[in-house]
Amino acid sequence: MSDERVKAEALQILGLFQVLPRLVVFDLDYTLWPFYCECRSKRDSPSLFRHARGIMYALKEKGVDMAIASRSPTPDIAKVFIDKLELQSMFVAQEIFSSWTHKTEHFQNIQRKTGIPYKSMLFFDDEDRNIETVSKMGVTSVLVENGVNLDMFKLGLSNFASNFAASSRKQDEEP
Repeated sequence: MSDERVKAEALQILGLFQVLPRLVVFDLDYTLWPFYCECRSKRDSPSLFRHARGIMYALKEKGVDMAIASRSPTPDIAKVFIDKLELQSMFVAQEIFSSWTHKTEHFQNIQRKTGIPYKSMLFFDDEDRNIETVSKMGVTSVLVENGVNLDMFKLGLSNFASNFAASSRKQDEEP
């Protein structure tokens, strides 16, 4: 499926929801692209999972900000690949560094830079431990198995809408 067809389908999916996240955060390795950066060289030509670019184009068109949270031990390679894939302008924040915190530090930095509350964020990652930790911060988090795709995107938006409605109801009930 071409990037334009994926974008069109992703825009249709976005249209199904009244509430959208203000920020969508992506992991890199095995979420946006099918490899670990540390196993590649800067000279390589990287590729994305086949739905990733179209989904990002749709989010951009809808005015939803995007960011990266990656625990890569080779941030220099990751950044070169982002440039090679011409994705630099897509992201309002890029937190790419090695860490043992399962991305809490990444999200604290993203939140500080953007001012967007955790409950207004949607996160895609391929590692359970990151999903668990970031979810505890209030971020709607989706575990992807073979990269971000239209099905996972729809699931994420659906979970986000449910979580957002639940947190809004909770606020209404508080004195």
